[in-house]
Amino acid sequence: MLHDSYMTRTLKNIWNIATSILVVLVVLLALALVGVRLAGIQVFTVLSGSMEPQYPVGSLIYVKQVDYKQLEAGDVITFLLAEDLVATHRIVEVVPDENDPNTMLYRTKGDANDTVDGSLVHNKNVIGSPIFTIPKLGYFVDYIQRPPGTYVAIASAAILLALVLLPELFFRSEKDSNTKKSGYQGAHFRKD
Repeated sequence: MLHDSYMTRTLKNIWNIATSILVVLVVLLALALVGVRLAGIQVFTVLSGSMEPQYPVGSLIYVKQVDYKQLEAGDVITFLLAEDLVATHRIVEVVPDENDPNTMLYRTKGDANDTVDGSLVHNKNVIGSPIFTIPKLGYFVDYIQRPPGTYVAIASAAILLALVLLPELFFRSEKDSNTKKSGYQGAHFRKD
């Protein structure tokens, strides 16, 4: 009986360590994807190879807002190409607007591209500059952002929750049944 108790306690400890590691990984992933937004950082997935090798396809890039007046040739910027299309390229030339000296336009080019981009980027379309990247994590993020990946992520979260909570219920009910089997009902006292 002592051996069974030791094995149960050991299994419970291993289980707790494994689920704790999973919870920490999920929290770190949540911070990497959502928590950074609290610091004003936006996260994007690299979908093309135009900036390789610096930003490989499938990477996540973290973009911080910048003062457009501080940007110069050689800086990398993330900007809106269209209403729902974002790009990250290097500035090759800063072109002041002829009609408005407070407006800056940027000629950009992807590091892996042979030619400059076809149109200038207006300073209002600049989202910011990348501050760091995590290779390959973009594949995972892209997957969980739409079905069936969204359903897999939700199911995984539910399973993780069950893995954390169910063993506690199992070990508690096992302890209760062992107490009942031993016949011990607690101390009985008589009031004098």
